[in-house]
Amino acid sequence: MGLLDGKVALITGAGGGLGEAYAKLFASEGAAVVVNDLGGPRDGSGSDKSMAQKVVDDYSRADILVNNAGILLDETFAKAKEAN
Repeated sequence: MGLLDGKVALITGAGGGLGEAYAKLFASEGAAVVVNDLGGPRDGSGSDKSMAQKVVDDYSRADILVNNAGILLDETFAKAKEAN
């Protein structure tokens, strides 16, 4: 019996990285997981919906939302400069 049995979780950006880890964790705790991911490269160009199209069931509701999707287009954290 998992902590999230019977719950439906919608996770944006779950095709890889942290979103994928969230999806796997929630599923391991019993949640039905809906993956939302455009499948684009990290620079924000293009898309490949095949990553998210693996999940096609209709759950008719969402109990949990993890808004994880995002792409940093300007520079990486390691290259950021301290503001004056």
